[in-house]
Amino acid sequence: MTEAFIYDHVRTPRGRGKPDGSLHEVTPVELITQVLAALRDRNELDTSRVDDIVMGVVHTQGEQGANPARIGAINAGYDLSAPGKQLNRFCASGLEAVNSASAQVMSGMSDLCIGGGLESMSRIPMSTVGGAMAVDPQVAYGSYFVPQGISADLIASKEGFSREDVDSYSVESQARASNARDNGYFDHSIMPVKDQLGETLLDHDECIRTGTTVDDLAKLKPSFVDMGANFGFDSIAIQRYPEVERIEHVHHAGNSSVIVDGAASVLVGTKEVGQELGLKPKAKIVGFASTGSEPTIMLTGPAPSARKVLKRCGMSKDDIDLFELNEAFAAVVLKYMKEMDIAHEQINVNGGAIAMGHPLGATGAMVLGTLIDELERRDLNTGLVNLCIGGGMGTSTIVERV
Repeated sequence: MTEAFIYDHVRTPRGRGKPDGSLHEVTPVELITQVLAALRDRNELDTSRVDDIVMGVVHTQGEQGANPARIGAINAGYDLSAPGKQLNRFCASGLEAVNSASAQVMSGMSDLCIGGGLESMSRIPMSTVGGAMAVDPQVAYGSYFVPQGISADLIASKEGFSREDVDSYSVESQARASNARDNGYFDHSIMPVKDQLGETLLDHDECIRTGTTVDDLAKLKPSFVDMGANFGFDSIAIQRYPEVERIEHVHHAGNSSVIVDGAASVLVGTKEVGQELGLKPKAKIVGFASTGSEPTIMLTGPAPSARKVLKRCGMSKDDIDLFELNEAFAAVVLKYMKEMDIAHEQINVNGGAIAMGHPLGATGAMVLGTLIDELERRDLNTGLVNLCIGGGMGTSTIVERV
């Protein structure tokens, strides 16, 4: 099997995913256009050599539909021979896109690919989604569907995580993200997003709340109490998990991922194409795996997918230097650390989506880049990236620094 190397990665800053956010005026296609242009320019890339561009996009409605991977490449001035496609594995779409691009390289069918993702949550809100899982009663009944916030609170209730537990984790995420930003740990990866006049709109992650304390978070009301009671979702969750007497609602805006806009891209290729084009590899793709999990609790897929990829690669968790797990909700990471027996000092060392945000289709590619940069900064070797996924799934990727 051909080895796949990561030669570069670049991302936008995460902008607040509301009409007053700094990236709201930028169309989804323009976000991915600027990311692809930056990846090309900083590598002096001959885009006629790009065999495929794979972009994760979750909400494919309206201006975020119709294959922004291909349209963004055309808009960025890529050679017209470079094709593009979009895929959707919900919150893991950006990582799955990199995995898909890597699989093409590893199979020998491609020499050079780009994987990444996109989500403009201020322009295409989550409320526009629809889909059978949530809106078809026959499907929802059979799968015991509940929204993700209820699933997160169900995890906390089953595992005994208190409000103080999830808030304390979130405070540390803010502190770590603030430290990483202030010390320039993200500077290599972030490219500023500009408007049509070339003026910079945003050059840093917009939502970090430096100085957040547990007392600050204690003032926030749980977000999913009314949803659980008034729409019957608590009862559905308990029907599926009767060992839980009641759902303890502990999640709120301060310990859940922030809604943001953003895009990212990762350049993946063979050793030979890198040598030919004068590219220096940053990391090697060791392996990747996805798995399904129970869809009501929904967010417990990371640990099974991590164990799956470790087994496939003949490794154990002790072979991993650093872990990255998307902070969809604080309880998700607490359960993962407990189940995998991972110390907090080894995971999400520069904070995560609770502090910086979760642009659904792009997050996987973003955290992969963050992990690679941190392995280099600490002179460590191996990292594992994980994401929980709606509908009950998990995706994992192992990388080795070169």
